[in-house]
Amino acid sequence: MMRFKYIKRDPKICGGRPVFKGTRIPIYLILDYLSAGESIEEILENYPQLSPEAILETIKYASQYTKLEEELIEIAN
Repeated sequence: MMRFKYIKRDPKICGGRPVFKGTRIPIYLILDYLSAGESIEEILENYPQLSPEAILETIKYASQYTKLEEELIEIAN
């Protein structure tokens, strides 16, 4: 699994859900906005503490998580 510059998981923060470093903003929230068609610019208006790079990293994180999940399913079968 790759390391992420803007995302971290800590069991003491938001129940261990992945969040943006230095915030309590869970990445699933931003992924929800992106999947609903919000632009990065619109998201940044509501979350100015984030950067465009941090938002793009959520897509990379989701992709890596999906790949890992698929590998685990293959191993289990």
